Amino acid sequence: MDSVSQLVLGAAVSVTVMGRRMPVWKSALLGAVCGTLPDLDVFINHGDPVSNMTMHRTESHALFYLTLVSPLLSWLGALLLRERGQVVRTWLAVWLALITHPLLDAMTVYGTQLGLPFTDYPYAVGSMFIIDPLYTLPLLVGTGVALILRSPRGLRWNRMGLLLSCLYLAWSVFAQYQATQAARQAIAQQYINGQRLLVTPTSLNTLVWRVVVMTPGTYGEGFYSLLDPDRPLEFTFHPRGEALYARNRDNPYVARMAWFTHGFFRLREQEGRLLLSDLRMGEEPSYTFTFDLGPLDDTSGEAAPARVESVRPPIGESLHRLWQRLKTE
Repeated sequence: MDSVSQLVLGAAVSVTVMGRRMPVWKSALLGAVCGTLPDLDVFINHGDPVSNMTMHRTESHALFYLTLVSPLLSWLGALLLRERGQVVRTWLAVWLALITHPLLDAMTVYGTQLGLPFTDYPYAVGSMFIIDPLYTLPLLVGTGVALILRSPRGLRWNRMGLLLSCLYLAWSVFAQYQATQAARQAIAQQYINGQRLLVTPTSLNTLVWRVVVMTPGTYGEGFYSLLDPDRPLEFTFHPRGEALYARNRDNPYVARMAWFTHGFFRLREQEGRLLLSDLRMGEEPSYTFTFDLGPLDDTSGEAAPARVESVRPPIGESLHRLWQRLKTE
């Protein structure tokens, strides 16, 4: 999720745990810092854009490592805030602020390696868009009121904001289930030979869902609105680049992205270059992560990959497109 959501989630969790045992501003600050810490791994350069992408949300987001470091961080936080009287509570606040960060990240489609060092599987529920105001707003209001009032009433506001945000996460999973069922029904009715199915929310909401189905030689993209469930789910199909994959499957960057995306990627040729796109984020024809893997005839993977900047439509056009998908017929 975005940095603001992680910051206020950490603050809300910490304020809830500490209650009146610590000044609200101190517990909010402690939680906000701990809720932000895991994402500092974005400043680590792993040598190339593909590695930087696939090694984000690794050790810094692993529940085991965050649990190990939590006693040290809680001691340091108590020392800096001059609040040493609540050792167990402070540790609990720090630990929860730390681990709720990767757990929230795992609700997005990106991929979070929660289980390191035991497994490097990139967990991705995919029920939340990376930025969703309806998730963040209750947390902002709750922690804001708690900081302003600094009273039991303010603490109740904070708890209510945290509860509403959790309920919204639960709603997103239910909404994803509904969209997935509709997608499977449409695939069966249209006799599509689907191998893998991806259902994720479109920008800033959980009402319109993007559906990607992978077939033997193509991938189909369609959109489903919970507000108009009777509208037929229509797919537009595009080539996956199967022939290119057969030639480049041993390329370490191709293999890495095939693993990290759970197979939701495409290869294509452009001006003699091999381009790889992550199909999970963005939509046709503009994807958030596209990499230039070098000359088309070089299958060794020795060429250093480069990130290709996506051309995003203007915000007004994106909002208009979202509104059209939300509208019922």
